[in-house]
Amino acid sequence: MRAGDVRTVVRIETEAFTSPWREDTFSNLIGQVGVEPLVMTHPDEGVIGYAVLWCVLDQGELANIALAPGHRGKGLGGLLLERAMEVAQSRGVRELYLEVRASNARAIALYDRFGFEQVGRRRAYYDDPKEDALVMMRSLGGDASS
Repeated sequence: MRAGDVRTVVRIETEAFTSPWREDTFSNLIGQVGVEPLVMTHPDEGVIGYAVLWCVLDQGELANIALAPGHRGKGLGGLLLERAMEVAQSRGVRELYLEVRASNARAIALYDRFGFEQVGRRRAYYDDPKEDALVMMRSLGGDASS
């Protein structure tokens, strides 16, 4: 992710989440130690998706991942997730965590396909609407692809 990508990333973020991160949040992530802000681009459309990965020692967190609405349901989320996992593994991450709304069956199915397992639940974690978060984890000790 570069500074010129941030406005498009914020638009995708706003379309994907009810409590979106602000533009300055994304801008401040660029160049931060331990942060891997990634974008997925299309040759004609530019940025169509993004992921934000935190890497601290041997643990990582997939903080955000989203695609523009017109690109969902085409397998691109899996490609973006796979790339994030590869980057995490290259940074020495052995356990990758994420949180997902308990009602987000599509995302949970994607994470399941990539070997993530539920390891916890955060009650009333999300707002608008209030909802639990499932905490999921995947070991990256071996091959990062599924």
